[in-house]
Amino acid sequence: MNIIQRLKAPTPKFFKVLRTVGLALAAASGALLVAPIALPAAVITAAGYLAVAGSVATAVSQTAVTKESDQEEDDDGGT
Repeated sequence: MNIIQRLKAPTPKFFKVLRTVGLALAAASGALLVAPIALPAAVITAAGYLAVAGSVATAVSQTAVTKESDQEEDDDGGT
Protein backbone atom coordinates (compact mmCIF):
# COMPACT_ATOMS: atom_id res chain seq x y z
CA MET A 1 0.00 0.00 0.00
CA ASN A 2 1.55 3.30 -1.02
CA ILE A 3 1.13 6.59 0.84
CA ILE A 4 -1.67 7.90 -1.40
CA GLN A 5 -3.74 4.73 -0.93
CA ARG A 6 -3.06 4.82 2.81
CA LEU A 7 -4.26 8.43 3.12
CA LYS A 8 -7.43 7.65 1.14
CA ALA A 9 -8.26 4.48 3.11
CA PRO A 10 -10.86 4.60 5.92
CA THR A 11 -9.59 5.72 9.33
CA PRO A 12 -10.66 3.93 12.55
CA LYS A 13 -12.86 5.90 14.96
CA PHE A 14 -10.17 6.15 17.68
CA PHE A 15 -7.73 7.76 15.26
CA LYS A 16 -10.38 10.19 14.02
CA VAL A 17 -10.81 11.38 17.61
CA LEU A 18 -7.02 11.52 18.07
CA ARG A 19 -6.70 13.57 14.88
CA THR A 20 -9.27 16.06 16.15
CA VAL A 21 -7.51 16.36 19.52
CA GLY A 22 -4.18 16.86 17.76
CA LEU A 23 -5.63 19.62 15.60
CA ALA A 24 -7.09 21.32 18.67
CA LEU A 25 -3.74 21.16 20.50
CA ALA A 26 -1.91 22.59 17.52
CA ALA A 27 -4.45 25.40 17.13
CA ALA A 28 -4.42 26.31 20.84
CA SER A 29 -0.65 26.32 21.00
CA GLY A 30 -0.47 28.40 17.82
CA ALA A 31 -2.76 30.97 19.42
CA LEU A 32 -0.50 31.12 22.47
CA LEU A 33 2.63 31.48 20.34
CA VAL A 34 1.28 34.47 18.40
CA ALA A 35 -0.45 36.17 21.33
CA PRO A 36 0.05 39.95 21.21
CA ILE A 37 0.83 40.09 24.94
CA ALA A 38 4.02 39.09 26.69
CA LEU A 39 3.76 35.61 28.17
CA PRO A 40 6.21 33.87 30.49
CA ALA A 41 8.95 31.85 28.83
CA ALA A 42 7.60 28.61 30.33
CA VAL A 43 4.23 29.16 28.61
CA ILE A 44 5.91 29.84 25.26
CA THR A 45 8.09 26.74 25.62
CA ALA A 46 5.12 24.56 26.57
CA ALA A 47 3.12 25.94 23.63
CA GLY A 48 5.95 25.01 21.28
CA TYR A 49 6.01 21.45 22.59
CA LEU A 50 2.22 21.21 22.33
CA ALA A 51 2.35 22.41 18.73
CA VAL A 52 4.81 19.67 17.83
CA ALA A 53 2.87 17.01 19.76
CA GLY A 54 -0.42 18.04 18.12
CA SER A 55 1.11 18.05 14.65
CA VAL A 56 2.68 14.61 15.10
CA ALA A 57 -0.51 13.14 16.57
CA THR A 58 -2.51 14.50 13.64
CA ALA A 59 -0.08 13.18 11.04
CA VAL A 60 0.17 9.72 12.59
CA SER A 61 -3.57 9.36 13.09
CA GLN A 62 -4.23 10.37 9.49
CA THR A 63 -2.13 7.49 8.17
CA ALA A 64 -3.76 4.81 10.37
CA VAL A 65 -6.04 2.55 8.37
CA THR A 66 -8.63 -0.09 9.12
CA LYS A 67 -7.50 -3.64 8.31
CA GLU A 68 -9.24 -5.38 5.42
CA SER A 69 -10.68 -8.08 7.71
CA ASP A 70 -12.09 -5.43 10.09
CA GLN A 71 -13.82 -3.67 7.21
CA GLU A 72 -15.47 -6.88 6.05
CA GLU A 73 -16.76 -7.61 9.56
CA ASP A 74 -18.16 -4.08 9.85
CA ASP A 75 -19.83 -4.42 6.43
CA ASP A 76 -21.47 -7.69 7.47
CA GLY A 77 -22.92 -6.13 10.58
CA GLY A 78 -20.51 -7.95 12.90
CA THR A 79 -21.76 -11.42 12.12
